[in-house]
Amino acid sequence: MRVSEFWILVEDEFGAAYGRSLAADHHLLVLEDRTAKEALDAGVEPKEIWLALCDALDVPQERRLGRDRRTKRRT
Repeated sequence: MRVSEFWILVEDEFGAAYGRSLAADHHLLVLEDRTAKEALDAGVEPKEIWLALCDALDVPQERRLGRDRRTKRRT
């Protein structure tokens, strides 16, 4: 997972403003009590951070892969 994909998932699940706030302020024990932003800055894999955030905030399994972004084709 790329960092850009991490931010897409965060914003899809929590909204742009709240998602950025969570990433900056919510400490995750499993990431050595760092915030998601601190963990990203420290080089932790974005997927590991995303899953830690999902576990901590009880995001259901079916929403952990993000929204379906396929577009409908015109026929």
